[in-house]
Amino acid sequence: MPINVNQETCIGCGACAAVCPQTFQLNEEGKSQVVNQDDVECAKRAAEGCPVQAISVD
Repeated sequence: MPINVNQETCIGCGACAAVCPQTFQLNEEGKSQVVNQDDVECAKRAAEGCPVQAISVD
């Protein structure tokens, strides 16, 4: 999985889901989760905007 969210670091701000709703959603715990691995470029933009750097794109 090239797109990953560190659940320990994520604060659930929702910025990634706002930038890439097709890639990220907030889960039951209010943390971001990856729902689609297809749009790596969008995920990179979301990672750049993550305030706690919880997203990695390999």
